Amino acid sequence: MSNFEAFYDYIQKLSGEKLSEDDKLVIETHMKPRRFRKKQYFLQEGDVCKYTGFIVKGSARTFSVDEEGNENILKLSVENWWLTDFESFYHLTPSKYNIQAIEDLEILQVTNAQVEEFFKAIPAFSAMMEVIKQNNAIANQKRMQAVIRYTAEERFSDFVNNYPHFLQRFPQNMIASYLGLSPETLSRLRKKLNSK
Repeated sequence: MSNFEAFYDYIQKLSGEKLSEDDKLVIETHMKPRRFRKKQYFLQEGDVCKYTGFIVKGSARTFSVDEEGNENILKLSVENWWLTDFESFYHLTPSKYNIQAIEDLEILQVTNAQVEEFFKAIPAFSAMMEVIKQNNAIANQKRMQAVIRYTAEERFSDFVNNYPHFLQRFPQNMIASYLGLSPETLSRLRKKLNSK
């Protein structure tokens, strides 16, 4: 399956609409396949996020670094997820985040202006983006709820239930940072879960 076929399947699945051959031609004319090696940056703090990228293969993390040099992971991403800093991408402001490949990464990359063109020209793309916005709003609300109300054990349990495959894809210290836990706490919780 080509990179574009994976993307077409994704659009059609989320939108519930079929792409025409003209739609596919518009996408292939504007989206550019790119590869990033493990540890290479898609975006660095202070740069304007000029692109959004659909992950065809690989994984990445979105993170910031505080004054003490601690990394705070905002998002872990795998296949069929998008890479971007939405605020920087839409408002063309310097990003507060870094986006880095955790595994070798293959993406389809597109600019803000090209996304706007897709909205006008491809109904299935617009429908897909509406579903993504809703899913992101719900995910962000759940994440805030987890941080505010859940114990460390509940946050980890929720993470395992929703993203079990992430445990094999991302190092323990990154999962701990994403969950707002120390690596020691996460290690203890994993042992407790495995003993059940």
